[in-house]
Amino acid sequence: MIEARLIERVLDGDDAAARELYDAHVDRVYRLAYRMAGDEDLAREFTQASFIRAFERLHQFRGDAALSTWLHSITVSVTLNGLRKVKRAQHREVELDEAVPGRTGPPAEPDLRQRLHRAVDGLPEIYRSVFVMHDVEGYTHDEIGQTLDVATGTSKARLFRARRMLRDELADFAEEYVV
Repeated sequence: MIEARLIERVLDGDDAAARELYDAHVDRVYRLAYRMAGDEDLAREFTQASFIRAFERLHQFRGDAALSTWLHSITVSVTLNGLRKVKRAQHREVELDEAVPGRTGPPAEPDLRQRLHRAVDGLPEIYRSVFVMHDVEGYTHDEIGQTLDVATGTSKARLFRARRMLRDELADFAEEYVV
C-alpha cells in the first residue's frame, strides 16, 4: 500500500517521491545490470537508462506484479539491448585489431575468475540472464518468469542449460586441478 501511494505521488510530479522510489530500488537494479554486463561503467549507464525508462512508463505500471519485478524486467531489457550495441561496436574494433600485423600466438592462460567471467559473458543472452538472475542475484524461478515473461519451467530449463554450457566451457580448466 505504501508503494502504491509513493507511485501516485511520483505520477503527481513529486520529486521527493521520485527520489525515494529511486533510492529504494537503485542498488538491486545496479547489481542486476552489473552482473549481466560485467562492467561498472556499463552497469551505471544501464541503471540510469532503466530508471529513465521506468519513470517515463510509470503510468503504465498496473500493479499486477511487484514494482521491483517490473523494474527488473525493464533493467533486463535495457541491459540486453545495450549489450547488443556494445557487442556490435566491439566486433568492429576486434576486426580492426586483427588487421594489425605482428600479433601472433595464443594469449596466456587466464586465471579461473577471468575464465568464468568470459564463460558467463559468452552464454547466449537467454541463458545468461537466467543464470545471473538465479545463481548470482538470488531470484526465484517465479520471479524470473515474471520478469522475463516466460514460464517457470522455461526458467528452470534455461538455468540447467546455462550451467551445462559453463561446465563444458570450464571443463579443461577444472581438469588441471584434479588430483
